[in-house]
This record gives sequence, C-alpha cells and structure tokens, in this order.
Amino acid sequence: MAGSDNKGRASTAMQLAAEIAKLMRKAAGMTQEEVGRQIGYSGAAVSALETGAQSANEKMLDGLEKAIGGGIGIFTVAKKYVTLDKYPTYFRDYAGLERKALSVSSYMNFIVDGLYQTEEYARAIIGGSYPPLPEARVEELVEARMARKSLFDREPTALLELILEESALRRPFGSRDIMRKQLIHLTECAERRNVTIQVLPMDRGLNGDYAGDRGPMKLLETPEHRLVVFVESQGITNLISVPAEVTERAHRFAKIRAQSLSPLESQSFIERLAGEQ
Repeated sequence: MAGSDNKGRASTAMQLAAEIAKLMRKAAGMTQEEVGRQIGYSGAAVSALETGAQSANEKMLDGLEKAIGGGIGIFTVAKKYVTLDKYPTYFRDYAGLERKALSVSSYMNFIVDGLYQTEEYARAIIGGSYPPLPEARVEELVEARMARKSLFDREPTALLELILEESALRRPFGSRDIMRKQLIHLTECAERRNVTIQVLPMDRGLNGDYAGDRGPMKLLETPEHRLVVFVESQGITNLISVPAEVTERAHRFAKIRAQSLSPLESQSFIERLAGEQ
C-alpha cells in the first residue's frame, strides 16, 4: 500500500515522472479517475503516482503514454530511467551497460543469473534475502529484474551466454515446483538462437583443474566493442575495465566454458534435473 514513507524514498526519476504525469493529465483536461479508467487503474492509484506515494510500473507508464503522452514518447523514455532507479544502487551502473550490450557472458555458481530467472524464482530469492525487505520493495526489485528480459528480444540482437554450476541447478528456492519451472524456463531460453546455456558439472574439480573457483562474473561487450567485467559478492560490486585485468578474466571464462558440458549436453542435463523435481 502506498504511504508517506514512499514519498521520501522516491527516486529523482520517479519524482520527475510523477510531475510529468500530473502536468500531462492537466494539459489533456482529464481527471485522475478518467486517466485511471483508460489505463486500467483507480483514480487513487493515479493520485498515488502523481504524489510520489507509489512507484509507477511499466504497465502504468505504457498506459499513460497511450492516454496522455501526446504521441511524443515521453513516458516511454521515462520508463527507462524509472526502472533503472529501482535497482539497488550498486547494480545501476551495470544495469545501464547491460541494456545496451552487444553481448553478455555470465558464469554463476550459486543461483541462476537474474536475466534468466522466472518471476517466481526471483521473488523467492529476493523475498528470502537477509535482512528481510519490505514486501513493496521485494515487488519493486522483482519487477526491475523482469524488465531486464527485454534484452532477449532487443534490436540489434544481443548475444547471450550463461554457464551455470550444477549446484545452482540443484539448489531449490521457494519450492521444488518453483525450481522445476525455473529449469524448464532455462531450456526454453536455450532454444533461442541468440542464447547459449552450458552446465559446469560438479565433478570437474576432481582432477584439480577447476577454473570456476573464484566465483561468478559477467563479461559484457559495449556498443563501442569494449569488454568490461562485472563481479559481485555480498552486495559489493566491481566493474573492471583495465585491459590486463579484463583479459585475465576473459581467459578464465574461456577455461570455464571449455570445462563445461556442450550446449546440447547441457540442455539434456537440465531437462533431466527438471524431471527429478
């Protein structure tokens, strides 16, 4: 429920979107109730948006664009910044880069990468974090995470690669049914022509030759064809752009890829795990 505490923590982008919504509504000569009816919300919800008591979601901003946007795309532009501001502060720089990336190669050893998460799986992880988050913040973070999925269908096409430790596929979050659906979703993602998913089996460390021991990372290619690396641990993040350091991690990623199952083997492996849930 919207409240006065929300007004105090509304981001600058959200406050600006709220002011624009109010100005555009008045310019159109419409009441909050009239706008609400057109976009599928109550007048109270529109009021909460305009006062900053409630953050706008993508559906609401898309509706406002059609109802009072005036055909100039103002709410479509606002949506990009409002969504970006919903991410934790430490993740915003990366999220902005990811949205424009030519390619994103991820290695995860504990959970499924957020870009590939189902809504239920994401909610189970975010809602189960510690210290506990308010329910409104959980929903806000889930929505922001789901918004990242636009990268799958973006033009120009982004090339996406995910390598998952077997342990991440076996660790259920929320329930076994949620995990089963998550595994099925991964197989569906892998069927896209711009997506490659591989599994790094747990037995790869038996011979002492194991490249994934230093934790997760993401290699991202920018529109300028620069390669940057994103690493995160315990809420502490680092965007690495120094060429020598990037090269070292790119070589490590290549070794992880070489030690993983092939894409086809990985697809079969994930399907088998889904059947076990």
